[in-house]
Amino acid sequence: MGHILGLKFSDYSQVYYFESGAFVVNVNDYVIVKTDQGMGLGSVVVVPDTLPEEFAEEELKPIFRVATEHDLKTAEENSKLSRQALKFCKERVRERKLEMKLVDVEVFFDRGKIIFYFTAPGRVDFRELVKDLVRAYKTRIELRQIGVRHETQMIGAVGNCGQVACCRRFMRKFAPVTIKMAKEQNLFLNPTKISGICGRLLCCLSFEEKNYEEFYRKCPKIGKRMDTDDGILKVLRANFFRGSIAVLSEFGEERELTLEEWEALNPRRIDPLELQRRLQEAQAQMRSHRGRGPQHRPAPKRAPKAPEAKAEKPESSEPEHEQPAPEKRQADVQGTDAPQKTRPSKKRRSGGRGRGGSSRGGEQQGEARPDAQKKFKPRKKARRRPKPKGPKAE
Repeated sequence: MGHILGLKFSDYSQVYYFESGAFVVNVNDYVIVKTDQGMGLGSVVVVPDTLPEEFAEEELKPIFRVATEHDLKTAEENSKLSRQALKFCKERVRERKLEMKLVDVEVFFDRGKIIFYFTAPGRVDFRELVKDLVRAYKTRIELRQIGVRHETQMIGAVGNCGQVACCRRFMRKFAPVTIKMAKEQNLFLNPTKISGICGRLLCCLSFEEKNYEEFYRKCPKIGKRMDTDDGILKVLRANFFRGSIAVLSEFGEERELTLEEWEALNPRRIDPLELQRRLQEAQAQMRSHRGRGPQHRPAPKRAPKAPEAKAEKPESSEPEHEQPAPEKRQADVQGTDAPQKTRPSKKRRSGGRGRGGSSRGGEQQGEARPDAQKKFKPRKKARRRPKPKGPKAE
């Protein structure tokens, strides 16, 4: 029995395993093998000692022969033909106005078949395009629609981490990725942070999913209250990297415990009625503790005369703000019927200048109409009038 060989037919294809047979083959050598779709040229990427578990030894097929220089020249001609076919197909797609994006072209080693890979938002009627390609290359033509992840795998790109995309480097099969994986890993659900170049969720989210599943299997359910030796504790969150959980006590104290410390507290379920009763008792105890204060000092007493002073305030203020008699007000104000305040105002207003009046002369202000005085009463209150120097009328 020969050695086990791991072959790749292109840079982004998965690894296929064959048996070397009577040939001596090393890594980076090229060999010719028989496949279901004809002869193929593959490069040896790995020579493992044992076969992977997912493969059976009965499924191994021997290689046909080691590639020669003529085979390598044929492979170069096929690569030139694929580039030419890609350019020609893009022109035909543009002429026929088809909603499809051509990604790559694969030419079989014996040119028995040419595969055109493309992406499209929906179904595309490319029957006329196939006829154009058959007339040009005189061989079997296949147009295969792929997804955006396979497109990134074929073209290659640099990811958010600064390295070449995982699908281009080593991934050969795509595992399903869900938003639940990002939530379990406590990542910010920002589309720009958890999405790759292809616009889908990052494939690396599934790499550590098994470790997170094992960790959360050991942790209690987040948001659940459990009865422990230290009282009722509520699980707030879990930290995978520290291997710990954050809990909240019934008195509002938050602390972090490792999984070993959590198991040492002997957590157990509690009846809902008992849980409600104990929480109410804890809340009442916290309220009483807040009411007594940190040093248990009595509340300061207020002065007993404070409410009486407020009640007698209007009576005691009457003599201070006593208004003068009507005779005295008439003697102070000349030519006006309404009382005027003598307190100086901070802002001086022009008053009746807009209607031809003057703010300085006393005669024009005395001759103003009663209705005008009522209308511009706020302005006249703000005026500053000179205090008469004559004797007050008795």
